[in-house]
Amino acid sequence: MVTDLTHTAQAVRSSAVMKLFPARPRLLALGEPTHREETLLDLRNELFRQLVEEEGYRTIALESDCVRGLMVDDYVTSGTGSLDAVMERGFSHDWGASAANRELVRWMRDYNIRADTDGRPASDRLRFAGFDGPLEMTHAASPRRALTALHAHLTAHLDPGLLPCTADTLDRLLGDDDRWTEPAAMMDPARSAGQSPDAAQLRLLADEMAALLDRQAPHPLAATAREDGERAHLYGRTALGLLRYHHWMADASPARMSQLVGVRDQMMAHNLLALAERGPTLVHAHNAHLQRPKSSMRMGGSPLEWWSAGALVNTRLGDGYAFLATAIGSLHHQGVGAPSPDTLEGLLSALPEDRYVIDAPRLAAALGDTRPVPRVSPWFGYAPLDPAHLGDIDGIVFVDDVPPRR
Repeated sequence: MVTDLTHTAQAVRSSAVMKLFPARPRLLALGEPTHREETLLDLRNELFRQLVEEEGYRTIALESDCVRGLMVDDYVTSGTGSLDAVMERGFSHDWGASAANRELVRWMRDYNIRADTDGRPASDRLRFAGFDGPLEMTHAASPRRALTALHAHLTAHLDPGLLPCTADTLDRLLGDDDRWTEPAAMMDPARSAGQSPDAAQLRLLADEMAALLDRQAPHPLAATAREDGERAHLYGRTALGLLRYHHWMADASPARMSQLVGVRDQMMAHNLLALAERGPTLVHAHNAHLQRPKSSMRMGGSPLEWWSAGALVNTRLGDGYAFLATAIGSLHHQGVGAPSPDTLEGLLSALPEDRYVIDAPRLAAALGDTRPVPRVSPWFGYAPLDPAHLGDIDGIVFVDDVPPRR
């Protein structure tokens, strides 16, 4: 069995990854089975460097706030702000505290400085994107920033009479931001403002402004860079997504949590499809957000199922979307010991080296009718790879041992 599996495995390099596909994917998604492990993030960074230097990738998209990520993109493309500032304010979910993320941003900025020195065009610069919504585990952001930024863009370039409302009207309907970010609303729908009359009116106005932006696409917006238009569309997507999310936060039906996780991944998918239009992009997030089969989890003792961002994008891009799932052997500092030999991770741990890119279809063929048993994690923060999903994965990045965070 191990000899057969060896033929499916290569060292983790961009060249080995590209051999898995008939053509370069527009979105190459690299999933992870757990968050905040610097070893996995360092591996991501190295793979991205190789994809940039050898395969022409120019954008990386992380599971972080898409609006905050604009600050990081400004820094890596033009040096706006400081590295300390963008690490503090340009990431959500506390990702800015990661040493590997800091190194990624620093390297991207250095690469772009070299690009300027070499006289390469701006289109050759590296770009950064967050593709998650402005959401945290305890609350969702106010739609104020996205709505007012979209309104300001339209006001600056169009006849104000075309807009459905004034900035003062938006401000009045939005009210105090605390009403939107109330932490208690995550568990108590009655504490959410998401189905108030003001929220309903804002949702209609957001839809009208986003539609106006689309209708005016041929308009010769004088001195408007392509990036300005991309950002305006991002603000429109974000405003509508946040208002949908707040709507379901205020819902008391049994479908509430499933709707919330589904809306989140829908926001992710819309952002990824926009990035695919820009050019080849490496996407990094949890496996559950990138896989093709339905995702599932338990929350409050209840099972939840939803279609992930990867599943949604895959239906639109087909071969333009590719998914590499990261699997790990042991995570001793979190109580996850060596895997049982009859699990998928156990079979891969028997290979002679510590890290591999595995051709998933060839692995499935090598296993034949003998399928590994599902691994059960003793720690809630780690999700083992489901062997039933093997046929829906393009490749596996396997790391045998993940040491403690440095």
